[in-house]
Amino acid sequence: MAEKKNNSDSIGISMKGCRTNNGFVQNEDILEKDPDPGSPADSPQHCSAAILGPEEPDLKDIQPYAGMPKEVLFHFSGQARYRVPREVLFWLTVASVLVLIAATIAIIAISPKCLNWWQAGPMYQIYPRSFKDSDNDGNGDLKGIQDKLDYITTLNIKTVWITSFYKSSLKDFRHGIEDFREIDPLFGTMKDFENLVAAIHDKGLKLIVDLIPNHTSDKHAWFQLSRTRTGKYTDYYIWHDCSHENGITTPPNNWLSVYGNSSWHFDDVRNQCYFHQFTKEQPDLNFRNPDVQEEIKEIIQFWLTKGVDGFSFEAVKFLLEAEHLRDEAQVNKTQIPDTVTHYSELYHDLTTTQVGMHDIVRSFRQTMNQHSREPGRYRFMGTEAYGDSIDKTMMYYGLPFIQEADFPFNNYLARLDSPSGNSVFEVITSWMEHIPEGKWPNWMLGGPDNARLTSRLGKEYVNIMNMLVFTLPGTPITYYGEEIGMGNILATNLSESYDADTLLSKSPMQWDNSSNAGFSEGSHTWLPTSTDYHTVNVDVQKTQPRSALTAYQELSVLHANELLLNRGWFCYLRTDSPFVMYTREMDGMDRVFLVVLNFGESSLLNLTEIISNIPTKVRIRFSTNSANKGSVVDALAITLDKGEGLILEYNTKYFLHHQTDFRDRCFVSDRACYSSVLNILHSLC
Repeated sequence: MAEKKNNSDSIGISMKGCRTNNGFVQNEDILEKDPDPGSPADSPQHCSAAILGPEEPDLKDIQPYAGMPKEVLFHFSGQARYRVPREVLFWLTVASVLVLIAATIAIIAISPKCLNWWQAGPMYQIYPRSFKDSDNDGNGDLKGIQDKLDYITTLNIKTVWITSFYKSSLKDFRHGIEDFREIDPLFGTMKDFENLVAAIHDKGLKLIVDLIPNHTSDKHAWFQLSRTRTGKYTDYYIWHDCSHENGITTPPNNWLSVYGNSSWHFDDVRNQCYFHQFTKEQPDLNFRNPDVQEEIKEIIQFWLTKGVDGFSFEAVKFLLEAEHLRDEAQVNKTQIPDTVTHYSELYHDLTTTQVGMHDIVRSFRQTMNQHSREPGRYRFMGTEAYGDSIDKTMMYYGLPFIQEADFPFNNYLARLDSPSGNSVFEVITSWMEHIPEGKWPNWMLGGPDNARLTSRLGKEYVNIMNMLVFTLPGTPITYYGEEIGMGNILATNLSESYDADTLLSKSPMQWDNSSNAGFSEGSHTWLPTSTDYHTVNVDVQKTQPRSALTAYQELSVLHANELLLNRGWFCYLRTDSPFVMYTREMDGMDRVFLVVLNFGESSLLNLTEIISNIPTKVRIRFSTNSANKGSVVDALAITLDKGEGLILEYNTKYFLHHQTDFRDRCFVSDRACYSSVLNILHSLC
């Protein structure tokens, strides 16, 4: 028995004369007594513990058991049947982590760039004086816009674009700005603006605003100081000597204002002429003066810190003029020079798009980039290039390694004055064939300076034009009221001192069939409402399944949810018929959208003659005639009424962008492919 006991103990301890610890500590309050050296009872007893050498246990016949000492555990853990699985699991874990890291890096590397907020959905342009009146003075205001944000979200809008609201005179649609850092009292206060910005962001929307850097009002403090040659402001504007006798001014050259007659005006305070590309109340700033450029950059920074998400820079082609002041060439060289008074009678090679102008615009971009460093806070920059040729317009996209505008606003569709398949086709192909590689297109149907879509083309074309911009690649831009088919007003006696031709598209928004179309509860409005507001308004159309508003909302949802529309290839089909046709397709998907728009009379269309390998049966995904939606039709004979548009869907493996014949007719801004297995986009096409 003793032998077995010795085998089971690995360490033996011999106790000699040690005190026994009974498991408690003596009360520390009892004072210790000094020991009496002569007392044997108090003599310290030496304790010794002899540690006996361990004996090697015999573990041959022992099995692992719970609570085993570490010596036994170490014995078994070193055996192959326990060690190998443990090492296999360890290295599998390491390999799994490395695979996950590699897969993550690979997915990031092959993933296409995500669409930015200004690419992901439509923009909605608002002329604030005509959108909604909140204080019953007959003028729209910032609070009115805030009150209607819920309506804007029902349109699936991503970006609200508000035109000029700065403190200004009424000249030229409030473009003569008196103070770039103040809200015009007509629209509210700076607090109203800050509340509007917060409300827009709370709705998940973005805000861009107009900025007109080319000129100011003649009431601006800078101009008043420049007239008196005060300090650095002396050269803030373009001044030049000119003769002025008996009330008649002889200008330095033949340069003309956009609105006609000389672009030079005599100032009797400074006794010189100042230059103005627009009205005489809007003197041009001197952008060859570095101080002026810094002033504008500070204004940009001011509004960015207020929460603005981007700018539309207006009239930028006028920023610089030739310094030598030579006369511009006449269009008709035989015309008597003194009779040349209209802007169109001169070539404006010396007063627009001068060398260095794009450098100034790029400096605006650099200023905005300084406020774009936070994730999700990229600041958008658009430029207005009205009247430029397509080649000059494309220059605003910048160079391959030098960023400028995110896009110049494309208003070519807004300038169409007659419904024609060929004219629409030419506008589309002209932009797509000239756009620099990798740049993002955009499409506008209207604007404050254009006649409304209904008045230009006819109300029967409203739906297919909205379908056009929602199915083309790029960002659709809607001018307020175009979603319900508002037209120009027909008023002839207007109280404002504006060009009546451009006033007619600025009538109050038509909300319902109440007084003043629900725009204002006041006794008058700054412009009369259209006579058709009883039937063409938001309240009526939101309950009608075939209304322009309903079609607009459905198209907007389709655009947001379909990769084919927001990321796919665009391939146009040449045709001399009144039809405009193109496909939207993407590698990795086995289906295609074919968009067919009829700008002529009712016609029968055979798709098999136009697209090879198209199935004989195709499904109508969307139709401007809601009765046809979802039905399957014969590709050999599709009937389209006048002004009807279809989005047809069919399955195929033969994409047009893979075919040699379509190599020059297919475009994509940011190439992406779809993986149905992983349900992701990738760039390994």
